[in-house]
Amino acid sequence: MTLKAPARKSARKRTQRDYANLDSGLGSDPNRWLRMLENKEYEDPFRRMQGTELDLWLEEDDSAMKEPIIIEEPDGLGMQMPPEGLTVEHVAEYIGEDTPVEVIDVASQSTAPGWNLGKWADYVELDPSKREKIYNVISLEISGSELGNMILPPKIVRDLDWVENFWPSTKKSKQNVYPKVQLYCLMGVAKAWTDWHIDFAGSSVYYHIHHGAKVFYFIRPTPANLAAYEKWSGSELQYQTWLGDMCDEVFKVELSAGNTMIIPTGWIHAVYTPVDTLVFGGNFLHSYEVATQLRVREIEVATQVPKKFTFPMFTKLCWYVGDKYLRDFKSGSGLTLSQRVLNGVLALSEFLVSEARILETGSEQAKKEAKEQIPSDRVKDASSVARELRWRVKQALGYDSEDEGSGPNGKSRGSTAAVAGSKRRRVDGHEETPHFKNFKPKPWDAMAVAKEDEKEDVVKVPQPGDGEEWTQRWTGESMVPMADGPDATVKTRREIVVKVRRTMRGIERQRIERTVEDWTWDEK
Repeated sequence: MTLKAPARKSARKRTQRDYANLDSGLGSDPNRWLRMLENKEYEDPFRRMQGTELDLWLEEDDSAMKEPIIIEEPDGLGMQMPPEGLTVEHVAEYIGEDTPVEVIDVASQSTAPGWNLGKWADYVELDPSKREKIYNVISLEISGSELGNMILPPKIVRDLDWVENFWPSTKKSKQNVYPKVQLYCLMGVAKAWTDWHIDFAGSSVYYHIHHGAKVFYFIRPTPANLAAYEKWSGSELQYQTWLGDMCDEVFKVELSAGNTMIIPTGWIHAVYTPVDTLVFGGNFLHSYEVATQLRVREIEVATQVPKKFTFPMFTKLCWYVGDKYLRDFKSGSGLTLSQRVLNGVLALSEFLVSEARILETGSEQAKKEAKEQIPSDRVKDASSVARELRWRVKQALGYDSEDEGSGPNGKSRGSTAAVAGSKRRRVDGHEETPHFKNFKPKPWDAMAVAKEDEKEDVVKVPQPGDGEEWTQRWTGESMVPMADGPDATVKTRREIVVKVRRTMRGIERQRIERTVEDWTWDEK
């Protein structure tokens, strides 16, 4: 599609207003972050790539989508952006000058009330020396607008995006409510600063500089760094402390016009705008780093992030994703997923099981809220969907089918496949086993039982009573004879049971050795 630069110009009257007095905010200093950065030098270790390399990179590189990458030229990205020459004035005309816009007062990092796009365009056109306050726009979502229709996110984003691939296409029209986070227009003036943050729900970001420049500061989402961020966020530390001093490393990336960056799940970052800049980008959740996405969501809950700043309809989207993966597992179509994606789906299933438990054991209010997040058009029995998905993905990962708590080949998987901070319900010392409605696991293809070493003995052991206390005595490793007890006949045999069946990954073979005792007493 060939686009010409917009030629129209607003005819409205312009008034020079004192924007500095529109809202006093917290009256803080917009340059305090730059002073914090004095004498700090940071490296840029991140990979530069060509757009044509991304498909193979995602398929073959285990580190893909774990660190930011920079694509310096848009060629090969499968992306479409508005033409050169687009200005903030044009943005206001395309979207509508009366459209409300959330404007951030950089000094206080809080919202300045009473703005629309026409007013914002007037502010940006002021000479920088006449801007008595520094403002920033970072959350203007433009899906479905004339400007939004000029934009196509990079192919790799469209291939990974949960909303793109799992939210029903019939429910993404203008009449439907769905997570609209794929197309943002960001407009910042010189000296604007966005303080340390993680994008909602740990979502990944694509970020294209249409014109201008940006300087990013990054911190890895390690458990220690995320804990430091959780402590810093929303506390007094946020206004007094450079978060980088509380973490292990900080990295710096400078972007210029034409550059595209992909920021992966959970990376903590701050952004400085050296010159007036126009950016297009968007957020997306994906299956490669689900555990980190869920960990960030936990931090949002713990730090009481307002709902308007969280990923819209996050839990409902997770149910759509889980239901689709379960359908694929059950279809028998030879679903092939990488180890990383399987681990991601396992983390997702654990989260959905935790939501199902709320439906089963939560308070009435909690049950009501959890039920509202379930897409009833697709998910008819949430508990069954969650538990069967968990069972099937564990089978695909090679877990021992008789031990829900073990990893492949009976070995513990540790924390790599579990949702950070999740807890599993235990019953009588054993982890909960799956019990989804109408689900029957694949039967064994063959079973053989061999009996060995049968023998019979007479032992003086008292008969068990009618209460439950006798079970404690009889579930011990062995029975201790009593000199004055009645004679009991015990027949002991050793059995070896071997069961085999085909699985999606090959053959499962179980060999069980067990000792069976039959106790009887002579009636006198």
